[in-house]
Amino acid sequence: MGKPVNAKEQNSHASASGLRLFAGIWPGSREAATRDMMAGFTLAAMNIPQALGYTKIAGTPVVTGLYTLLLPLVAFAAFGSSRYLVVAADSATAAILAGGLSPMAPMASEHYVALASLVALLTAGCLFLARLFKLGFLADFLSQTVLVGFLTGVGFQVGIAVLGEMLGVPVGSRRTVEQLAQVFHGLPKAHVPTICVSATVVAVVLICRRFAPRLPGPLFAVVGAVVASAVFNFSAHGITVIGPVAGGLPRIRVPDLKWDEAVALLPVAGSCFLMIIAQSAATARAYAARHRETLDENADIVGLAAANATAALSGTFVVNGSPTQTAMVEASGGRSQLAQLATAGVVAVVLLFFTGPLQYLPRCVLGAIVFTIAIGLVDVRGLRDIGRESPGELRLALATAAVVIIVGVEQGILLAMVFSLFRHVRHSYRPHTAVLVEAGPGQWRAIPAVPGALSGPGLVIFQFGADLFYANAGRFAENVRGLLEGASTPVSWLVIDAGAITSVDYSAARVLRDLQEDLIRSGVVLVLVHAQSSLRADLDRHRLTDVIGPNHVFDTLREALAAIREQRVTVSELR
Repeated sequence: MGKPVNAKEQNSHASASGLRLFAGIWPGSREAATRDMMAGFTLAAMNIPQALGYTKIAGTPVVTGLYTLLLPLVAFAAFGSSRYLVVAADSATAAILAGGLSPMAPMASEHYVALASLVALLTAGCLFLARLFKLGFLADFLSQTVLVGFLTGVGFQVGIAVLGEMLGVPVGSRRTVEQLAQVFHGLPKAHVPTICVSATVVAVVLICRRFAPRLPGPLFAVVGAVVASAVFNFSAHGITVIGPVAGGLPRIRVPDLKWDEAVALLPVAGSCFLMIIAQSAATARAYAARHRETLDENADIVGLAAANATAALSGTFVVNGSPTQTAMVEASGGRSQLAQLATAGVVAVVLLFFTGPLQYLPRCVLGAIVFTIAIGLVDVRGLRDIGRESPGELRLALATAAVVIIVGVEQGILLAMVFSLFRHVRHSYRPHTAVLVEAGPGQWRAIPAVPGALSGPGLVIFQFGADLFYANAGRFAENVRGLLEGASTPVSWLVIDAGAITSVDYSAARVLRDLQEDLIRSGVVLVLVHAQSSLRADLDRHRLTDVIGPNHVFDTLREALAAIREQRVTVSELR
């Protein structure tokens, strides 16, 4: 195995040659190239059937799935920096796309495909803007908790959407709950041969996934179904096949659509953008950390933008950084973007010479492959781990999943962001509070900050676990007053452990000023400890340092307690 190469070495190589393209490949060796090529062939075998299945989710013609594995892979390999991230069709973005486009045009129609390409182009524009304005931080507003819930909801939605096709039951609704109801009502009329084919495909894929994960189970299922369909004439037995598939390489053209359609599709593109930023960044970071490589996230955003732009120009739909397919290429031995280029080469050969047999592929096979993908999206283990560690976060994850299932994917991704922000704001509004009591010489333990809690005779050491801002400043003052008024003996010194308070805004500063005036009238000395430089700067800016007293701010609790014992901090200093 060759020596690991980090991004700095890649960039220095690129700079020396005057070209920063293909940073995810250089430098390399013949041995590494051979290994990556073989990994690319393996990825193609696993990915082609799944890409065909993703078209079922996206609502586009089957051939567009192959297009997602052609020019977009080349574009990301050229402009991205991650050596591992695989860019291709993705179930989440495909579901977002279908939810936004289905009311605007019939699925798989020429107009629908044009709309899908326009969404990819708009998404590319959003990614380019994100690079220009350094908006990659938006990925951080999707917490892991709600992302698990979102993808679980997508899994249920996608799985339910293909049940009708797997069972041979007609389903006309686009809403998940109605689709499930129509499937149940149509069960007596289910088509037995279609069910048998679907069940066989699901069994083959899941057995391979469980016992031989490196084998391309979906490829075996697709090839077997195509051969059986051609030999036994499935269509004559009532099993619907996809019919002729256009061969050849995609035509390069700009989607010819109206401005009002572009404006209407901006929310769909924005949702895809958020999912791409969150999922791709998380995946690329994980693999860079695993292999101890430096990641250029800005270059990756450009690569994702270029991949979606080429997807739009080649007549296909949005692509995303896929964690599952990235894991596939790593497990197959791939260590650079050369593996993805090899995959694109295999897909080009399939488009040129092997699309003919696809006409015999039963539609229920694609539905069954999508169903197995949906099963993988339902993260039962992740939900269980969240529930074990934080029941409140589990409720957020389940609420996100429910919105995706009941309302829609696009609304689900927006709600996921709202839930993530809400949880953060709620934590800041009602942070952890405690009173410190001595557990031994120089040792302190936290007890609940309830009225009457004392750290020692006449002393309260109060911890507040968040920044002070307009929303929680009143609660902070209320907690302090409750501790002082509920004390069994008069309190002379109030020590605020400000280790978690890094900033104070204008409104909170006014509340602190009023609180300090009340404390002075009550004969209570206010002392701050563990005040960081950012907090000290805010205190100076809001002129609170003079109000509190510059000699009443200490770096450590030990120093503050020593000053209190020596009576070096008093109310009289501030009168």
